[in-house]
Amino acid sequence: MAQTIDFAKLTLKDALDLAVLIEEEAKVRYDEFAHMVGGRYKGDADEVFRNMAVYEAKHRDELKAKRQKLFGNAPVTMSIESLDDVEAPDRGTPRVFMSPRQAMEVALASEEKAWTYFDDALRHVKDADVRKLFEELRAEEKQHQEYIKKAMATLPSGPDVEEDEADAPGSDGG
Repeated sequence: MAQTIDFAKLTLKDALDLAVLIEEEAKVRYDEFAHMVGGRYKGDADEVFRNMAVYEAKHRDELKAKRQKLFGNAPVTMSIESLDDVEAPDRGTPRVFMSPRQAMEVALASEEKAWTYFDDALRHVKDADVRKLFEELRAEEKQHQEYIKKAMATLPSGPDVEEDEADAPGSDGG
């Protein structure tokens, strides 16, 4: 059963724990997607998902280090049950023959979803330190969106190819 988060009462420690869990959930989901789509060629959807897993792990580790510095080994009180795919890509989106563009669209939607989560949460946050953290996280999600859009701009434009053709490197969709 999902635990409800009362953002008005959230402490900085709990907010950091929540942020770590959000990044971990996203990393695990991207790892699952990479496994599902499998690698076929350099730059394919598998590589997109593996790269996203690395980025999410890096962000998680940065947040863990910040938490450790501020709170040491204080117990974690937040749980994964408090999340509902905050930044993790939607489970129904991967398929074996995704093009790199389609994989990037999945990643972009996930970053947009995370931005919305922090933006919505900020309406309820009372603690100044939590507010500052969530504002920083929201800004980072916007930066991540821009990085993904920039990477997408390097991919072939136009509609993605049919599913049975998306496997071939150099095709119109990937």
